[in-house]
Amino acid sequence: MSHRNARLTVHGRRILIERVLSGRPVAHVAAEMGISRATGHKWVRRWRAEGDAGLADRSSRPRATPHRTPATVEARVCELRQARKLGPARIGPILGLPASTVHRILTRHHLNRLAWLDRPTGQPIRRYERDRPGELVHVDIKKLGNIPDGGGWRTVGRPVGNQNRQATTDLRKSSKPVIGYSYIHSAVDDHSRLAYSEVLPDERQHTAIAFWQRAHAFFATHGITVEQVLTDNGSCYKSKLFTQTLTAAGITHKKIRPYRPQTNGKVERFNRTLLDEWAYQRPYTSNEQRTAALADFLHTYNHHRSHTAIGGQPPITRVNNAAGQYT
Repeated sequence: MSHRNARLTVHGRRILIERVLSGRPVAHVAAEMGISRATGHKWVRRWRAEGDAGLADRSSRPRATPHRTPATVEARVCELRQARKLGPARIGPILGLPASTVHRILTRHHLNRLAWLDRPTGQPIRRYERDRPGELVHVDIKKLGNIPDGGGWRTVGRPVGNQNRQATTDLRKSSKPVIGYSYIHSAVDDHSRLAYSEVLPDERQHTAIAFWQRAHAFFATHGITVEQVLTDNGSCYKSKLFTQTLTAAGITHKKIRPYRPQTNGKVERFNRTLLDEWAYQRPYTSNEQRTAALADFLHTYNHHRSHTAIGGQPPITRVNNAAGQYT
């Protein structure tokens, strides 16, 4: 690869060939261009053998590396990395290798960053993205504890939070000292990351079905035709009625492998964003106040928040770009 101060680029090599073909000696042309006679002859020889293709840059990788670490040792390095999540400084002494050599091996096999591995299995994470909006929509539910009136312990500390919790329980005339949970149902388009969420009181099949029907209408208003829906193996999604509802609308229902939430990773990552930028983003004094703030978060997420996985643009921009591409 030519650097910015190289004597010869591909364009310069063509000039060299043109001057030599005009009848001038290679040594004279090489001196004019600030290169050695041997280098000039090398490019002339390559051009005569391969034509213009011979003037392109070639890889500097050697044809053979006799001192490269044996494949069996490299396999052992990868095995220790994936099975025990060890770094170069710990793998090196086990196999009698310098840490720098271990690091090069891990880099060669794309194992040098633990973030690139699935932590339970140690297998490299395979990223994927559907080609168009609506081709696949991820659906999931996030369970979130309700906030007692006056604020929970995350906001006011545990002593006051416990008092608010008890006061809210007494006000609601419950015999149990609990105030329950909210269930955030979410649907995220795989291609554009356009998201729709609602805070609902449970995760039963009829609730999940009603949510999907509203989410389906939301995507339709943005010109997205949903083809497939991907869910986990929650009881509401395993029900025949949920699948029949999707099938009646011409949508294929897909479920992830058990205990493999990475497959549903788009909506799992959205759940984490929900917690960081909505649920725990600021203190709330009641559950109703937190619920009311969800609409503002969704508008910001879909229309204004830059998304690093789609080139720093908000989801709605990608939806509009795709609409222009497929119309």
